[in-house]
Amino acid sequence: MDNKSLKIVVTGDICINSLQWVTEPQNNKGLNWQSHLNVHNVLKSGESLLLAKLVALATEASIYSPKIDDIEANLSKDFLRSTAELELFPVSADEKKNDKVYRVKRFLGFTGPFSDTPKLLPIANDDANADIVIIDDENNGFNSNEEFWPLALKAPEKRPIILYKMNNPIGSSALWRQLEENHVEKTVVIINGEDLRSKGVNISKSLSWERTAQEFLWQIHNNPNLSFLANCHHLIVPFGLEGAIYYRDEGINEAYLYFIPYESEGGSFKDSQGKMYGLTSCFVAGLARSIASESYNDEDLSSLIGEGIREGIVASQKYFVNGFGKNVEEFQFPNPKIFTEEKKDFIYKDLIQDVKIPNKENNNYWYILRDKSSANLAEIAYDIVKNGVKDALKSIPIAQFGNLQTVDRTEIESYRSIKNLMWEYICTKNTVRPLSIAVFGTPGSGKSFGVTEIADSIAPEVIEKLNFNLSQFRTPADLISAFHKVRDSSLKGRIPLIFFDEFDSAFEGKLGWLKYFLAPMQDGVFMEGDSIHPIGKAIFVFAGGTNSTFKEFLGEDIEDENEKKQFLIEFKGAKGPDFTSRLRGYVNILGPNRTDEKDQLFIIRRAMLLRSLLERKVPHLINDEGEAQIDNGVLRALLKIRRYKHESRSMEAILEMSMLTNAKIWEQSDLPSKEQLKLHVDEEQFLRHLMHDAFYSEKIESLAIEIHNKYRMINEDNKNEDVVDFIVPWDNLSDEFKNSCREQAIHIPNSLLKINYDIVSVKENPKVIEFTRKELEILAKEEHTRWYRHRKRNGWKYGTVKDNSQKTDPGLVSWDNLPEEKKNKAYQMVKVWPEILAKSNFKLERLKFLPN
Repeated sequence: MDNKSLKIVVTGDICINSLQWVTEPQNNKGLNWQSHLNVHNVLKSGESLLLAKLVALATEASIYSPKIDDIEANLSKDFLRSTAELELFPVSADEKKNDKVYRVKRFLGFTGPFSDTPKLLPIANDDANADIVIIDDENNGFNSNEEFWPLALKAPEKRPIILYKMNNPIGSSALWRQLEENHVEKTVVIINGEDLRSKGVNISKSLSWERTAQEFLWQIHNNPNLSFLANCHHLIVPFGLEGAIYYRDEGINEAYLYFIPYESEGGSFKDSQGKMYGLTSCFVAGLARSIASESYNDEDLSSLIGEGIREGIVASQKYFVNGFGKNVEEFQFPNPKIFTEEKKDFIYKDLIQDVKIPNKENNNYWYILRDKSSANLAEIAYDIVKNGVKDALKSIPIAQFGNLQTVDRTEIESYRSIKNLMWEYICTKNTVRPLSIAVFGTPGSGKSFGVTEIADSIAPEVIEKLNFNLSQFRTPADLISAFHKVRDSSLKGRIPLIFFDEFDSAFEGKLGWLKYFLAPMQDGVFMEGDSIHPIGKAIFVFAGGTNSTFKEFLGEDIEDENEKKQFLIEFKGAKGPDFTSRLRGYVNILGPNRTDEKDQLFIIRRAMLLRSLLERKVPHLINDEGEAQIDNGVLRALLKIRRYKHESRSMEAILEMSMLTNAKIWEQSDLPSKEQLKLHVDEEQFLRHLMHDAFYSEKIESLAIEIHNKYRMINEDNKNEDVVDFIVPWDNLSDEFKNSCREQAIHIPNSLLKINYDIVSVKENPKVIEFTRKELEILAKEEHTRWYRHRKRNGWKYGTVKDNSQKTDPGLVSWDNLPEEKKNKAYQMVKVWPEILAKSNFKLERLKFLPN
């Protein structure tokens, strides 16, 4: 990067960071002090001084900033100082690696200046003609001291690009008024998400990227405390080291989310890996790197900001990993390598995805999966099974908890809520009340698996799983016996994770067990006769048996008013409200079956489950390239079957009943018999899906003939020479034109996927559907593209005149340049597809996508 002639001013609040750490005794044979623990201390630049160093490394430009030549020698009590305790922490979360670097163990606080106001420093060799101005406003005095502001900021005629890193989101400071009045068009405001939250801005954390993005948008439009930011032309809010939102208002409000697909906010690094200051400064330096690289070109600033956000996320991740090095006093901090890309890097800019946030309030059904993928859900599902989750969903948010993976936003948010609850509970000391959560789902949906994987991903070394099925208990004494086992586990220093399966089963009436859990849930004790026994620290997981969702448990799905009234009376009598008030969270487990009409991701869940089963049960069917060896018919049947009778257990059973021990590919002949399939699926429907390709292949010739006959009917009154060769009977048609009809027939299923239709083989002639105008447009364009490529492969080229001998055709142009007359012919051809397919016993079944 050659930016030597570029002038960048970096200034703002000043802070000196005092770092302290302890090392083991050097030896026991030397001087006395060497045989004791050694306490080390070093001073490092902070706030705008650190930011200036980072920007210099990132941009390699001429940096004008406040300077302290020798911090140790020139440290004044007038400067603000912060103190942090360092410790060696693992470089990565990988327990197999032993590499460690120094990071912050804890921030000890600030040492205030001798006077009330921290000392500020002037900009060395300040230049009013600066190209970029970067400000670090930590609300420690700089924003009200105009004498220290850059010349380029105070000169109204100057128009530099301004990167304004703001710690305290208020619009009343003198500095903000100056920027708003004179520099708002080219000012890029950067505020950390945690700083917004600390001011009472309610944005959820680590649930899902969709929720974070939508809640941010609501806050920026509705929170009066942020009204001054809503008019920002460019606002960037980093969320952890894993994502950021770019909000722009240049006449039209737009917001974009940038994120690492396989991480949530705060998920890249564990608490056991320490902390670092200066992360947002490093992000700003990465942003500056992108803007500086194109500042002389007539490049759109917003596109540079987008690239800069990627630079910032990557740089801040590497900054954290490097920490203060293995030896604080010898390590170059900050390290130049955080702004260079190397082959061994663990993160690259290309990994950072972006998506436009829909500007709709209460859009609870927004899924990044929809906006980031042009493929049909069925195509994505096939790809997941064939090539693995991460390969198929590189740009989609994926949540992983141990062996559990999900891309469904609803599941992601529920599981992460439970994980956050568990983590807080495990870390809290001296708690006497169990953590109570509820899990609902149909039998076989994987209720215990999901929660167990979450617990194991948090603290596998301290959690002990216990399972009790209440439908098998006969008296309250059975429950007391279970509580004793829980207490025994707790007394051993473990945290019992107790599954009370079918807690909602009948006992002494509807929901009869609930009243027996009230005291243990509230007070952490249970009674046995006159004795009261403390349970100790424990996690209660109440798994529903008769209710598949939390709403169903509460009776909210009941539509009949009288029935609902009666339910609520019984629910209250069974202590249902008291029980519910003691719950701290719940999750509805979505199995491989479709839950309702709004559930469009069931096929993705099936694909992820099937891929997981293949990897765990029959790994020999996955080759060295990670490709699953499975017949297309088998894959189609497993993914498309309408319902599994026993949810995930049925899918697992079909795999286990197949003869795959010595198989190299899962063939149709390896499947269990029709009678065995009947235990788990509708066997007739399964076999139709299984044989779909064979059924369709058998009909290709008849479909091609029917396509040709329809073409003849459409053109029967057309006497033009360019169609005369096509309107002859099928037997008189040339091989080239016959092959064109056959190729169209073969291509129909793929074309229909573009408008979310699938073809299903049925026994009788189905009802013929009609496409909408929009669907016809998509199909006609797709068919024209297929025809265009077919002609090109056969040596045809564009010509103003149709000539079969010279193979020229005026129709060999893009769809947009095609005359309306020829477009209408294309519409007519695709319009008759449903009729042609119906005659061959193929039904068009809509694959409803996610709602808008």
